[in-house]
Amino acid sequence: MMSLFKLRGTLNSSLTILLGIGGVIVVLAGWTMLTMGKSPVVSSAILPHPLRVLTSFGDLYRDNEIVKNTFHSLGINLAGYLEAILISIPLGFLIGLIPFFRGGFQRQVESIRYIPLTAVTGLFIVWFGVGTDMKVHFLAFGIMIYLLPVVIQRIDEVEDVYLKTVYTLGANAWQTIRTVYIPSVLSRLSDDIRVLTAISWTYIIVAENIDSSQGGIGALIWRVGQRQGRMDKVFALLFLIILIGVIQDRLFSRADRSLFPFKAFALRASESQGKPNTSSGQMILQFLGQVGLWILVGVYAFLAVNEWTQLFFQGRVLANLFGDTIWAVHLLFISYIGFRVYQWWSGRQSALHLPTLNRGSN
Repeated sequence: MMSLFKLRGTLNSSLTILLGIGGVIVVLAGWTMLTMGKSPVVSSAILPHPLRVLTSFGDLYRDNEIVKNTFHSLGINLAGYLEAILISIPLGFLIGLIPFFRGGFQRQVESIRYIPLTAVTGLFIVWFGVGTDMKVHFLAFGIMIYLLPVVIQRIDEVEDVYLKTVYTLGANAWQTIRTVYIPSVLSRLSDDIRVLTAISWTYIIVAENIDSSQGGIGALIWRVGQRQGRMDKVFALLFLIILIGVIQDRLFSRADRSLFPFKAFALRASESQGKPNTSSGQMILQFLGQVGLWILVGVYAFLAVNEWTQLFFQGRVLANLFGDTIWAVHLLFISYIGFRVYQWWSGRQSALHLPTLNRGSN
């Protein structure tokens, strides 16, 4: 019992789950008590009853095309993220590694973090209009001004012992970048990219409010909140954003374990000292997560084939849901499938070479 209140005390997985469920129950109970009855403590115009929020999802589906609007915002999120990453990482490596570019641009890169993004929406409207391209570029810029300085910082944090080792082995500049800087920086940068997920949804809401006629969760919040006064729908959409963010966070974590397995191995090694191994419940959740991910890939593959061939049914579901950002969805899934194929091929090659090595050692 004392460990529950010990500073930085640890909890086992079962107790963590129980406390998490208990916390949700306490919040829901308090929310219900504040909003129940004909004369609630807090007016429904400010805080609607939880049941009203839950039932409003049906209204959103029937009256406000919540599915299409959700995928519209999700497509902007993916496209903006990919654009920011594809620009920030090469540019960050260039500035962080080459003294000429560091001296010329590092101060400017560090300074742009202080730009209030809501103040530059007008510039993006002038440059790109009010369509999807503007929203994607606005989101990419919002992520990039935080991500680019972090890339440079992660380059500076690479430990000298690794650099001295490859220099001793006679590695040239490109080999040093490929074997030391890229693995070290990207493995740390993945955590920074995951943290920026929450910030990205803020920028999406800002961008979608500029032209609410094009759809999206942000535009939908503005319509149902400002025009209709449906606070229950607003809260429902906010919970939907939270759910999407949690799912994205889990997917980022799984991708991090796949791309950088040495991080997960080191974490398990440090956590296993004096502690029991992974519980059966955690193993089941990991298995279900892996199965769910492959189901998602299978659904995408099915819809993508039909998108290009119309083999199974008429209509383009992916293009209808994601619109102009469909390229980001294709790039994401094709990259994941390609990475899994590469993993399979590498494992197969290792298995083929293993018997040869064993015979040679005998």
